[in-house]
Amino acid sequence: MIKMPQYAIILRRRESEHLTLNDLAAHANVHPELISKFVKFGLITPVEKIEDRLLFDPAAIHRVLTIIRLRQSLSINLSGISVVLDLLDKLTSFQRENERLRRDG
Repeated sequence: MIKMPQYAIILRRRESEHLTLNDLAAHANVHPELISKFVKFGLITPVEKIEDRLLFDPAAIHRVLTIIRLRQSLSINLSGISVVLDLLDKLTSFQRENERLRRDG
């Protein structure tokens, strides 16, 4: 008997890949105005703007939760959070590069 390879079929809907401002706020359990404040301060960046609608990558949920945790738990102001997020982004980039270098040789 010949074994046929099995493949997983993954279906994705393009329109659900991004979150609206209200969706992001609901996932993070915050008011949409707070999300707008974070956008104006440059802490989160929409991936797309269609007319007046801002669309966000789902990864923004984690970033918003991190911002809220830094504000509430450590009482860091938005300027300080900007610095912390920049450092965390750089650290993540360095870790990925380190993993790539170890893997490639």
